[in-house]
This record gives sequence, structure tokens and C-alpha cells, in this order.
Amino acid sequence: MSFAANMSSEALLHIAMYPWFAIGHLNSFMDTANKLAERGDIISFFLPAKTQTKLEPLNLYKDLITFIPITVPQVDGLPSGTEITADIPRSLLPLLTTAFDLTEPTIESSLRDIKPHFVFYDFAHWLPSLARRLCIKAICLSVVGPPAVGYLISPERKLIEKPITEVDLRAPPQSFPPSSIKLSAHESREALTLVTVKKDGQGGISFVERLMISYIDCDALVFKACREMEGIYCDYLEAQFRNPVILSGPMVPRPPTSALEKKWATWMDGFEAKTVIFCALGSECILKKDQFQELILGLELSGLPFFAALKPPMGVETIESALPEGFEERVMGRGLVHGEWVQQQLILQHPSVGCFVTHCGSNSSAEGLVSECQLVLLPHAVEQHIIAREMAGDLKLGVEVEKGEEDGLFTREGVCRAVRAVMDDDSKVGQEVRANHTKWRELLLSPGLENSYLDSFVQRLYSLLQ
Repeated sequence: MSFAANMSSEALLHIAMYPWFAIGHLNSFMDTANKLAERGDIISFFLPAKTQTKLEPLNLYKDLITFIPITVPQVDGLPSGTEITADIPRSLLPLLTTAFDLTEPTIESSLRDIKPHFVFYDFAHWLPSLARRLCIKAICLSVVGPPAVGYLISPERKLIEKPITEVDLRAPPQSFPPSSIKLSAHESREALTLVTVKKDGQGGISFVERLMISYIDCDALVFKACREMEGIYCDYLEAQFRNPVILSGPMVPRPPTSALEKKWATWMDGFEAKTVIFCALGSECILKKDQFQELILGLELSGLPFFAALKPPMGVETIESALPEGFEERVMGRGLVHGEWVQQQLILQHPSVGCFVTHCGSNSSAEGLVSECQLVLLPHAVEQHIIAREMAGDLKLGVEVEKGEEDGLFTREGVCRAVRAVMDDDSKVGQEVRANHTKWRELLLSPGLENSYLDSFVQRLYSLLQ
């Protein structure tokens, strides 16, 4: 019997949660809330009022998880009704950050009323000091993985004390664990904008300062990870931030309860097992038109059937108007490019699908890892680059598409080479990544692994109360 199951009902935990106003953060916290509620713990979940309807279907334990709606304060220049990052262009994020910080008095009043044991947060850097006044433990639940946190904002980089350069970011911090993780010139320029972003929010605090305070002032850091895959990075973070690092276990997607849409299932049923390439780059990745075309031409060049679920490229309203001349005629019957949301997890489980071209977002990476599809990695954001290096370099369970060092551009030939490397039976690289992928998939899906980590997670939380 698990540790949590042995606890009396009076001893169960009451945990408040207040994630950043972005749907990915809200969903990640919701996943943790469900896992804790499954064990009987009580969750009070703060979130923007109108966003509650988006999360209601994800609440699997409505008797234990209570949503507490927060009215987002009005800020000059922030469009009326704005609640989450998806509501506004990136240029207005500092205003949403200010609104987020202005909720502090509301959160303090609610915490005084509900008196939880813990409050889980990510970007609310002011919560640890508030929680201490109320004798509540503050837990920083990171939605970013241990390798990315260690590489980008480790205290030994001294980001607050001195300017950091693009050259600095090409290499990991000096005492970072030995790994394949490093950034190209193009990627380090992108990372530089992240770690030197201008001051925003209440008190004129920068994004980096917000993160550093969040990671340093908490009572413990929590990551959705497992020691078998990322233990060396967790030990590094514990030493650098001088805070306990607690692992809640790997992200193992819950089995879907719906069926694959009939038109997609019928189309895929027409191909042999493990021959279809499925390509999806997430809801936020919008390619430039030339890169969009290089990607789908690379899939065509592979000679394999493919299904690409992609957003229309920049400056183009429809997928159809972005397709290369003659493309539809050439791939008719073996290639589809679709511009709307699809059931990714169910597609990856279809017997005909054998390759997944992914942007390496955390959720997509998890779904790819537990599937039987071979992985081709095409990252597009800073954390995704680091995840791709870990998966292709450290764990050797996928192949990354080559990109230009300076411009970050890929070619159709590069896409085709990566696909062929994982799909050709006689490819030595393919044999290695297939074997490694099988090993890690079996570990992640092994009976008891997730519960074992959750048991340990709960035990560590109880130890913080003693």
C-alpha cells in the first residue's frame, strides 16, 4: 500500500495552486492537481475567472479540486477582458505581468481564508514571502525541465550581477553536468532575448529576476521528471539553488478516452504498419512560408506517406494557398497537410504511423516518448532546442533535423535525411535510436513507476511540514 493511502483523512494535504496566466502553465498545474487529488488531497486552484471553463473538462476530481476564480485587474493599455497570454500579442505581455502581480492582495486574502498547507506557484515571485507570513510552505512547480533551467538561468551564470552575451549562452555553465546540450549562434541569440528581457510587472522586475527569486526563495523546487533520465541535472540544480529538488515523476500522458476521428482513421488504414510520417509542431509554432514549404517538400522527398498538422505560415491565411506549385497533385493519395487541431495522441497510436516529426514541446515530447513512433526532432523555441539536444544527444532516442548555425534554417534534404535515418531498417543510427527509444518507453510505462514517484513526492511534502 502506498504512503498516501496509509494516511488518515485528517492528515491529507490541502494545496493551493497559482500558475502563470498561460494555458500551458494552467494545464501543467492541472495535471499535478489531478494526480494529487487521485490520492485524496484537497486542491484550491486559483485561475482567471473566464478561463475556468477551459479547465473544467480537465478536472477529474470535482469533489476535491475547487477552482477559485480571480478577476484580472485592469491595467492601462491591456485590452479589456484579457486573461491569458493567448489573448494578446507578445508585445503586451509586460502589461499582463503587471496585472498578474496586482492580484497579490486578492491571493493573500484568499490564502488567509482557506489556510492551505502549501501553495504551488511558478512566476509569482512574491508568493514565498507572502506564504511565510501566513505559515504556508511555498513550492515552485517548474513547467520547464531541469536541463533547460540549469543551462539558461543557473545562479553560476550570475545573470543579475553582470551582462551575459550570445557567446556565453552557446556553452553551458562551467559546472553543468557533461552532456550534449549546447546552443548554436542562432539559438543563443534567441536565448539572449529571453534572459535579458526588459523590466516589467510591479516594481520594475525583469523576467530573469522574477525566475531567480521564484527558484531561490521557495521551500522546495518541484519538477515533472525522473532521476533515471534527468538525475544529474536535478543534483546540479539542488547544489546551485541551494533548495530541495523534488521530482513528481515523468510526464506520462493519460490514455485518451475518445476515438480517432473517422476520416483520419480511414485514411491511415490504407497504409502498411509503421510507414506513415505524422508531423505536428504545436499550437504556437508558425513557420515562415519558405520554411513551411521546405518542411512539407522534405516529407514528400522521403517517399513515405505523411500527415502534417501545421498552422498556416506567416502572412498566409490558408494552408492551401501556401502549398508549393504542383505539390497537391504529386502527393495525392499519400500526403495530407491539415491546418486545424487534430487528435495527436490518438494519431500516434494508430498502427500505420511509424514516425513523429515533433517540435519537442514538453507535452508532445512525452506523447512521442511513450508511443512506438520513431522521433524526428525539429525544435523552434529555446527550451525545445535543449529538449532536442537531450533526446538526440544524451539519450540517443531520436534524430534532430540539421539547421544552419547562423540562420537556424533547415532544408528539405535535411528533413528527408532525418526521416530516413530513423525509418530505414538498415540505418545504424536508426537501429540505435529505435533500441534506445524502446528502452526508455518501457521504463516510462513500467508498472508502478509513476506511483512510486508520486509516493516519494508526497512523502517529501509531508517532511517539509515537520
